[in-house]
Amino acid sequence: MGWRDFLLEATLFSRTSAITKNSISDSKRSSTRISSTAVAEAVNGSQQTVAPPPEIRLNVPEKARTVISVCTSGTLCTSSHMEDIQGAPFGSFVDYVLDDKGNPVLLMNEMSMHTVNIQKAGPEGLVTLFAQLGGPTSSTGQASHGQDVSRCSVTGTISKIEPSAEDWDAIRMRYGIAHSYADQVMDSPKFHFYRLTPTRIYYVGGFGVSSEWVPPEEYKLATPDILAKEASSIMEKLNRDHADDLMLTAAQILDVNEIEKVRVTGVDRLGMDMRVTSRVPRRKNKLITDEFRVGFRIPVISVEDAKSEILKVFQESWEKSNGVTWGDDEMPGADVPVLKTAEDSLM
Repeated sequence: MGWRDFLLEATLFSRTSAITKNSISDSKRSSTRISSTAVAEAVNGSQQTVAPPPEIRLNVPEKARTVISVCTSGTLCTSSHMEDIQGAPFGSFVDYVLDDKGNPVLLMNEMSMHTVNIQKAGPEGLVTLFAQLGGPTSSTGQASHGQDVSRCSVTGTISKIEPSAEDWDAIRMRYGIAHSYADQVMDSPKFHFYRLTPTRIYYVGGFGVSSEWVPPEEYKLATPDILAKEASSIMEKLNRDHADDLMLTAAQILDVNEIEKVRVTGVDRLGMDMRVTSRVPRRKNKLITDEFRVGFRIPVISVEDAKSEILKVFQESWEKSNGVTWGDDEMPGADVPVLKTAEDSLM
């Protein structure tokens, strides 16, 4: 399926109708376009501050909060108290939900090994919850791609939640909605809710991508991305059905030559991440892989908005490749916010 079919799904204009609308006034067109150039430029030998480029990337606390929010299961690491392996890391697969502050809440059997480890460690004992986008640990329902996905480790203390807690009813309802089996066991005297209070949070963006420690307070204040649960399906569709459009975008918007492969590796409310592999001029046996961020002109608030913004990029890539201009020799895609985020060499 080509991008025209995807276009119809998003109820956008067709390629033909878009080109015939080139008569739209320059003032109307300019009012919806933003600058992606540097924040300062030389004027008569001096520096003049201009409007900053748009924010096109989620900050790290938002990324971390998004991973933990989208995932509903993960690996809980406790310190073993078993003879012969005392103190060794012990991993258990667990389900969880988040409270209003983003703290993971787990429903655990008091006889489970990880619960025993927690009880023996005492109130100051530390645990780590690891969650990764994709696969069985994520509510996206999409298969993971090994290390090439975002993941997050939340380390902190964990304590039992008493029924007198202010958010007790909200936790029960939230857990019951997220995990269908919970209604059958949450009233059992052998099962208890536990809250993990973060002291350290570590975020990894994927294989060979940035990683960073996130202050717990910044994590609590961060907002999960609105596209998080749909991002995997959007990426899958783009990579499966729009290879030609992605190649055209890399060539016309990102100005990459001798392209071998293009893949979308991330989508959120501010833009999409593209991984572009190309051949090195004069060294055809050497490949260069670059990471780019292609920003949306405005933050999106729905999946349909995201489709619209992506298809605008595809549309302008096609227009540029076919010599279409918008008046005053303005080239299509000239103001699409673009950022080169990383580069690597592969033999």
